[in-house]
Amino acid sequence: MKEIYLDHSATTYTDPEVLQEMLPYFTEVFGNASSQHKAGREALKAVDTARERIAKAIGCLPSEVYFTSGGSESDNWAIKGMAEMHKDKGNHIITTKIEHPAVIRTCKALEREGFEVTYLDVDNEGIISTKQLEEAITERTILISVMFANNEMGAIQPIAEIGAIAKKYKIAFHTDAVQAVGNVPIDVKAMNIDMLSMSGHKFYGPKGVGVLYKRNGLRIGKFMDGGEQERNMRAGTINTPAIVGMGKAIELAVENMQANNEHIAKLRDYFVSQVLEKIPNVYFNGPKDMSKRLANNANFSFEYVEGESILMRLDMQGIRVSSGSACSSGSLEPSYVMLSIGVPIEIAHGTIRFSFGKSNTMEQTQYVVDQLVSIIDNLREMSPLFKEIKGENIYV
Repeated sequence: MKEIYLDHSATTYTDPEVLQEMLPYFTEVFGNASSQHKAGREALKAVDTARERIAKAIGCLPSEVYFTSGGSESDNWAIKGMAEMHKDKGNHIITTKIEHPAVIRTCKALEREGFEVTYLDVDNEGIISTKQLEEAITERTILISVMFANNEMGAIQPIAEIGAIAKKYKIAFHTDAVQAVGNVPIDVKAMNIDMLSMSGHKFYGPKGVGVLYKRNGLRIGKFMDGGEQERNMRAGTINTPAIVGMGKAIELAVENMQANNEHIAKLRDYFVSQVLEKIPNVYFNGPKDMSKRLANNANFSFEYVEGESILMRLDMQGIRVSSGSACSSGSLEPSYVMLSIGVPIEIAHGTIRFSFGKSNTMEQTQYVVDQLVSIIDNLREMSPLFKEIKGENIYV
């Protein structure tokens, strides 16, 4: 049986080149990067190199890069840290209805502490209105947090425009760029981004390591108390091997971004065209202009069938996909992202996300198309609702 992984938005594998660069820091250069002796200094040198690589990739200074455990921590730190430090100035935050749970639930937690949050609508392709954003700003607004690219349907927001608005009103701008880093060009200075979250395992680096970029001069509260690591802003022993891996991974991702995206987009575009041609009653969710969505993303809602049933049938054929965000996969509710773009609730239940990677092939893509067509046909033939729509007597 074939083994085809199409869930790269949930996680990528660790690139062999990345792993090779990490290995010595488990067994040979294993010192604590905070130690003053030679072993510690060697580890710190590797961490500094990774910090420089990450800074170069997004157009910031190494001193503006803070290592975390991943995107969720970075999101929490950016939003809660800003709220804590600037609550005397204001208590209003602006975000969107389609953010990752790490942003949505952080904002909900702050609401319980007395903060006010405006959740912006998106259009039927998942893009916010910058006019609506500007109208939502008040004299008490201290933070705008808008994700760079959506994790479910790949919609890319007008980040530079949002950054310009934030700068105009002197409001801090944070973006969850977990899905975007390594997949689209990012320049935090040119885009007026004050804080940015990323996670290593989304661009062929290791899991459990992330970054919060924070512009120098912007004050936020600490994420946790303890030691004086990360310039006394984020306590905890530095995860040297993972940081080394993340630095190498982002360097490779940026160097190969154009070639990877061309390859991945070719597979994705073929897949989308085949699904729309061969499967009736299907909705292609997100931007139809492929330049406004991530190259790897294809999100469909299939009428008259449940997404979980499709997922399990595909899994039985060796095809790994997702019915939405991996961080919300335990929920039986339809995706709030799909509902936010106007997908009817009964159709949203039939949503599947396919996210391609650099190792996928056209042969694999064709196999997935063939299996998907067969699976949808089979599930619909078993669906009482589909039979009723066809006019069959379902009570015989």
